[in-house]
Amino acid sequence: MTTQEAPTHAGEPHAGALSSRLNWLRAGVLGANDGIVSTAGLVVGVAGATTADGPVFTAGVAGLVAGAVSMALGEYVSVSSQRDSEQALVRKEKRELAEMPEQELEELAAIYQTKGLSADTARRVAEELTDHDALAAHVEAELGIDPDELTNPWQAAGASALSFTLGSLLPLAAILLAPTAARVPITFVVVLLALALTGAVSAKLGGSRVGRAVVRLVVGGAVAMAVTFGIGALVGGVAG
Repeated sequence: MTTQEAPTHAGEPHAGALSSRLNWLRAGVLGANDGIVSTAGLVVGVAGATTADGPVFTAGVAGLVAGAVSMALGEYVSVSSQRDSEQALVRKEKRELAEMPEQELEELAAIYQTKGLSADTARRVAEELTDHDALAAHVEAELGIDPDELTNPWQAAGASALSFTLGSLLPLAAILLAPTAARVPITFVVVLLALALTGAVSAKLGGSRVGRAVVRLVVGGAVAMAVTFGIGALVGGVAG
């Protein structure tokens, strides 16, 4: 028996593809924003203590590498734990289907009844879905999991590391390429514009309000850089 894909409207992603895209978006936006803000705060803080390029460059590169590794490791551990839990639930459901198929069928029918179907229709739907792919039908209805679209820890880790690195390169390049006398204000402007852009893009892709996302990121980034610059200037003055 051949199967057909469920029809979708133009531009509307399949549920599995949407889940994958949101997972990449979450890791990518988080990594980019962290890279921009943390590296900007680090290099601006050092620039507040010294005008020499060497310490600024060293601090920026060290922060970039450490942050990318930390982000990748954190995402890998987090998503691996999530995937392990999902796999355990899928195995449990598979075992229950093998040991008590009739009870599982009744449970699936009951789920569709709670969604508004009549008892007869819910039973028929449950039977047809079970005949087509019992595991997928039960896992999706009972657990909200697509067994073919489990979260991938390597993808999340790679996306986080790459996006953090790309985000970090922006403030690092801005502060090193700008004239010494204007490097801090130029870096402020570049970083805030970048945060506004990433906020707008993430809001658009996620379907949330653009203005709120942009303001949240811009204000947070400005505060972070102002604080680290002030601390750097204070510590540099004391050390000097």
